[in-house]
Amino acid sequence: MTLNKLFRQQLTVGAGHIMPGAGNALAARFIAAAGHKMMLVSGAAVANNYLGVPDLGLVSVTELAEHVAAIRESVDIPILADGDTGFGNAINARRMIRLLERAGANAIMLEDQTYPKRCGHFDGKDVVSTQEMVSKIKAAVDARHDPDLMILARTDSRAIEGFEASLDRARAYQEAGADFLFIEAPLTKEELLAIPKAVPGIHLCNMVIGGKTPLLPREELAAAGYSVICYANAALQASMLAMQNAMQHLAAHGSITGFESQLMMFAERQAALNADHYKELEKRYT
Repeated sequence: MTLNKLFRQQLTVGAGHIMPGAGNALAARFIAAAGHKMMLVSGAAVANNYLGVPDLGLVSVTELAEHVAAIRESVDIPILADGDTGFGNAINARRMIRLLERAGANAIMLEDQTYPKRCGHFDGKDVVSTQEMVSKIKAAVDARHDPDLMILARTDSRAIEGFEASLDRARAYQEAGADFLFIEAPLTKEELLAIPKAVPGIHLCNMVIGGKTPLLPREELAAAGYSVICYANAALQASMLAMQNAMQHLAAHGSITGFESQLMMFAERQAALNADHYKELEKRYT
């Protein structure tokens, strides 16, 4: 069975799969090693890790494809790739789908913000018309080589047009051919739990630590009908805090002494990177 088919089979109403996000292959390795069944290549995490900038649409489509390809090499679980706005119009979205599919994505997310986009939990967002997004979805569906590659349609319209309008957009995107749906940044528990019932189908929700959406437990979200519960940047936020603490300790004390318990030791680090596999390859080819 291909990973595309596997991913389709996994996404059932109310499945409540936890989907962590990664911005590089190192984070992806830890996600897979922890036993997660699927993961997101987060556009925000790529921007933060790769460029050291906020999620403001500064990563190019080719840079994104390179990250997807590197992550695909490092893990064997299904990958949802964050394709942002498609990097332009419907023709650009079509090219983005082909690039990310070749890079190894098993599903691709397309959103209705204007280009360049910004983080879904930032203020100052704007969205394109429903019809323009419908055209992008149709282009994305036409562009995929494998019909089992899934297209996720995301709407950021809650912040601009209101909750009911975001539901209407989700219905339109589903009708246009999107395989599953994501309404970004609902503001209340009631809104979050109402979405899967208001628009029947496969839904993803995003738990942003410190963001606009209330954080709810997996069981409650699954019972509401969510198939995927995404923690797009939990790994990133954990690593950022750990790096900050370690570097501040080193600056303050001139040594890492006393902080060792907060660090992964050398042997553990090599095990996490599958170093023994490469030692075996060296023996085989030397």
